[in-house]
Amino acid sequence: MNLARVTGTVVATLSVDGVDRPTYLIVDPCDTGGRPSGKKQLVALDTVGAGFDEIVLISQGSSARQTQASDKKAVDAVVVGIVDMVDEASQVTYRK
Repeated sequence: MNLARVTGTVVATLSVDGVDRPTYLIVDPCDTGGRPSGKKQLVALDTVGAGFDEIVLISQGSSARQTQASDKKAVDAVVVGIVDMVDEASQVTYRK
């Protein structure tokens, strides 16, 4: 899993991924402090109701197809959690 910040949404009126009424988010990979990591943005299926500017946990590749919403679907990235706090080496680096 990786950390990312929600920066937008994607609306697709027609989709063949097999996901019923999907919500797709544009996520920008970030470091443990919520700062951009410099990696390219992703479009991820939202399974947790994340909102704009929230830090989220994303899963990619075959691991992204392990949720109930994405099982055996054409999904390469999925939001699996909303981050409340990051504690790294006994130091809080991010707090919602």
